[in-house]
Amino acid sequence: MTSTVSFLTAKPHLIVIGNGMVGHHFVEQMIAQGGHDAFHISVFGEEPYLAYDRVHLSEYFTGKGAADLAMTDGSLYDTHGVRYFTGCLVIKIDRDAKQVMLQNGESLAYDKLVLATGSYPFVPPIPGHKRDNTFVYRTLDDLDAIRTCAKQVTRGTVVGGGLLGLEAANALKNLGLETSVVEFAPRLMPVQLDEKGGAVLKEMIEGLGVKVYTDTATKDIVDGENAFHRMNFADGSHLETDLILFSAGIRPQDALAHQSGLTVGERGGISVNNHCQTSDDDIYAIGECALWNNRIFGLVAPGYAMAKSAAGHLLADFLGLAGVTFTGADMSTKLKLLGCDVGSVGDAHAQSQGCKVFVYQDEISQSYRKMVVSEDGKKLLGAVLVGDNSYYDTLLQYYLNAIDLPEQAQALILPAMEGAPVGLGVDALPATASICSCHNVSKQDISDAVCNGALSVGDVKGVTKAATGCGGCAALLKKVVDNALLALGVEVSTDLCEHFAYTRQDLYNLVKIGEIKTFNELLKTHGKGHGCEICKPAVGSILASVWNDYVLKKEHISLQDTNDRFLANMQKDGTYSIVPRIPGGEITPDRLIVLGQVAKEYGLYTKVTGGQRIDLFGATLSQLPEIWEKLIAAGFETGQAYGKSLRTVKSCVGSTWCRYGVNDSMKMAIDLENRYKGLRSPHKIKFAVSGCTRECAEAQSKDIGVIATEGGWNLYVCGNGGMKPRHGDLFAKDLDDETLVKYIDRVLMFYTKTADRLQRTSVWMDGLEGGLDYLKEVVINDKLGLCAELEARMQHVVDTFQCEWKTTLQDPEALKTFRQFVNYEGSDSNVVFVEERNQMRPATESEKQQLIAKVG
Repeated sequence: MTSTVSFLTAKPHLIVIGNGMVGHHFVEQMIAQGGHDAFHISVFGEEPYLAYDRVHLSEYFTGKGAADLAMTDGSLYDTHGVRYFTGCLVIKIDRDAKQVMLQNGESLAYDKLVLATGSYPFVPPIPGHKRDNTFVYRTLDDLDAIRTCAKQVTRGTVVGGGLLGLEAANALKNLGLETSVVEFAPRLMPVQLDEKGGAVLKEMIEGLGVKVYTDTATKDIVDGENAFHRMNFADGSHLETDLILFSAGIRPQDALAHQSGLTVGERGGISVNNHCQTSDDDIYAIGECALWNNRIFGLVAPGYAMAKSAAGHLLADFLGLAGVTFTGADMSTKLKLLGCDVGSVGDAHAQSQGCKVFVYQDEISQSYRKMVVSEDGKKLLGAVLVGDNSYYDTLLQYYLNAIDLPEQAQALILPAMEGAPVGLGVDALPATASICSCHNVSKQDISDAVCNGALSVGDVKGVTKAATGCGGCAALLKKVVDNALLALGVEVSTDLCEHFAYTRQDLYNLVKIGEIKTFNELLKTHGKGHGCEICKPAVGSILASVWNDYVLKKEHISLQDTNDRFLANMQKDGTYSIVPRIPGGEITPDRLIVLGQVAKEYGLYTKVTGGQRIDLFGATLSQLPEIWEKLIAAGFETGQAYGKSLRTVKSCVGSTWCRYGVNDSMKMAIDLENRYKGLRSPHKIKFAVSGCTRECAEAQSKDIGVIATEGGWNLYVCGNGGMKPRHGDLFAKDLDDETLVKYIDRVLMFYTKTADRLQRTSVWMDGLEGGLDYLKEVVINDKLGLCAELEARMQHVVDTFQCEWKTTLQDPEALKTFRQFVNYEGSDSNVVFVEERNQMRPATESEKQQLIAKVG
């Protein structure tokens, strides 16, 4: 029995079919423009989840969950009266009756309809493509299935070497599989890259341990002899693999349009006009299902532009608003695939009539850059970047805004040299310049936001949504915001705080050159006032970095935050964590037993962490010294988990145990952790060492990553996890042990010397003029003549290391900090922690009786 759902009120009913990124953005646009007051809005999504971020889908394999990727929790819809249905499939559109039919048999009447059905993965019709252990890479459910299979196999292959294929290859590599890529075209990323660019990218990816087969057609897929599958290629060769992931492109999801008789392109896609209307004026199509001017746009930014156009046109009649038209979109892209920078702007293949080309290639650093310019050399028509995207923002703005190129324009892609043109300044950008293509935010939009009171980058993000999509425009956004503030006469200060008119780097130099040993001395000679919560911990960190002094000395203790002051991380219930150092994750049975005994004695919650440590939670302040006394007696030392310092050096078992290991990653991890364990830095630092390119220690996501090769060690720098994950960049290849340590010394001390307070290594390097290339010049080629000093400073840190807990236990004055009462050395057993919820352990019988006695 079919039922029809309708509304009793006079407002027209708008149905949105599809709740992906573009469909959700359309709803956001309708709400932002008051469309929820003009329409009843209903949204239908086929997946069981509300809209989530497909751009960062691969991060699902690196620790993010569905909630982290979610673009809404439904509260936005609920607040504005938008009905939404997940896991609800629309199977038919009856245009004559103006109804949609659902899979459950219901039908709903509509006045206006928006199709945001997106696309589906194309799977080549290769015989055997439907075998078990074959997957596509599109949804969270797809990723769950891939992860489940990956736990049972060792080898994975991606069919397709385009943008999505390399994303998928990265996912398989992150799952620990020996990974291969098979591409039918003669090069990787054939849409975005030219032949040379594709060749450089292939070399870089193969250097990371991923096998790449280009110009390769798969004839069929059959049972393997040594693996689940055997892929037979047209040239007679073959590849055995356990898991196959098809990522060979997308096709527009236009089945509903076909069924209802809407005009569809010869190769698929729902034909739309500049307002994103289909051949039926009451039906719109947006995103990857829509065909505009015979083009399908496979990026999120054009989909967002379509959503804005459709929403504006829908509301033009009802609210008297002037809508915006969709007239195409720029398909330039900046990506990091498998840790490799790739950028493509405009006419990357030099197909424009009369165009000229500049090319720069550095085979040593694996960098390739190409500029396509007009016949007269005055306009940039396109560009290709492989290996270094630091040139991308400048080139994109020249292209998007048709800005005249400078004399010697080729210098824009050459390494920095005296007299060469510099990057395009913010002042040179027109007001219409697109700063954030994901949300179509112009320079003028940002200036308007600043004029209306948004006086920080965070404020501007909140108003305009700039840099909240892919995030690639964040650096440019900050420059535009700072420029707009200066134009208003608002000083953009680089001072650390009101007490020091210096940057952190300035203060570092003043402390070192002036041999200043205390905060009061620095304040007296170079500051004013009494200090604050910003400058005190910052100066405390600088003093520790330069002199490596005991942080709980009388003259230093007031500079420390809570965690450093008590040499432990305070938890949400007011108790503290105990984190002994376990270098490389290696621990003896005896020490493991001690940890268990201590945890049992004090009723502590124990947790084995992803960094190969064992954390103990729930200790009271007064218990810390006695617990650490037991641990130090057993041979442990502080893990400095409370400090802005080296946390862990994660390791696989390497050649010691693993049959794939090519070098002793365990020994290297232990050596590195013991060397750098005393370094205080602007932010926490994490290392990892992998014994082969299977990368089980996940070294490329760390501040310092080391991967064993047949020729030595590959060094990666400035990666990190956290809120904004970033792969490390390949810094140097096939290093011997001595050179590896020397380069790490220099990188870390240069970071410690020059970074801002609380700045991660990734953000620090991206902010260097010249980025990775500049850092290589400083560290490898000694461009600044600092290498000897950087090594000496690091050796001082190594030579002066002390376990802060061991020092504390030997200092009666320091131990007073941990008393239960300020004026009494003893303790009161009647003072107990009573848990509000059973998060760690139940109260003991003794604690229950004490509580009963106190309350009578």
